[in-house]
Amino acid sequence: MSESSAQEQLDRLRSSIDNIDAALIHMLAERFKCTQAVGQLKAEHEMPASDPGREARQIARLRELAEGANLDPEFAEKWFNFVVAEVIHHHERIAEQRDV
Repeated sequence: MSESSAQEQLDRLRSSIDNIDAALIHMLAERFKCTQAVGQLKAEHEMPASDPGREARQIARLRELAEGANLDPEFAEKWFNFVVAEVIHHHERIAEQRDV
């Protein structure tokens, strides 16, 4: 493969990666819109920001999905825990705003 051909292939792959990254950002934004609504509902009904049972079920589900997609389940769990930590932070902020 010539250097020019390799560069063209690299450029195409990077373009695909850029498109996937953009889609991921938009999907995360949609996810956070939904979790904001959940946070509002929880605050209105004085429910806890965190739901450890649901989180455990989601981790198990996502690990299984990751395995089926040939993605490291540990990575999927780390990603989920990172997102959930941010969601809980948002829920706590929403609850605090209602208390003011």
